[in-house]
Amino acid sequence: MVPTAEEALEILRRCRVPRRVVEHSLAVAELATELGARAVVPLDMGLVRAGALLHDIGRSRTHGVRHAVEGAELARKLGLDERLVRIIERHIGAGITSEEARRLGLPPGDYIPRTREEKLVAYADNLIMGTRRLSLEESLERFRQVLGRGHPSIKRMIELHREVSSWLDRG
Repeated sequence: MVPTAEEALEILRRCRVPRRVVEHSLAVAELATELGARAVVPLDMGLVRAGALLHDIGRSRTHGVRHAVEGAELARKLGLDERLVRIIERHIGAGITSEEARRLGLPPGDYIPRTREEKLVAYADNLIMGTRRLSLEESLERFRQVLGRGHPSIKRMIELHREVSSWLDRG
């Protein structure tokens, strides 16, 4: 099941996701929806909207990197569509490789966004800090400060930016 925006917000409420996280998710959904409206490639906008709203559902359990795994587990228990589960699971940073996941103590797997919808939600999430929109450069600087200047996530974010930008109508 892919919930409507109203249903997604009700899920967040029932799961007791903190209010500031819900406000962040609303800002991510707004940006993802705006970008999706400009896309010249096919996108499932219902899935994007639901994914953006629910991407941080795991923060009802933890605020660490495991929130994506916890959120995916919770979404599966709620019977949500597997495409939505993957958005939740793969949104962290600009993706996490299986080797990085191992080093971080995550369950074995590749956490790189693959579908357009997964990529759009991850991209929008990286451009929102709290509820404030960041420029690409501000987002990259944040990555540098938190992860270190040479971290592979910086290159992945630049690649994600290029790809998502290539989908957008310039008019």
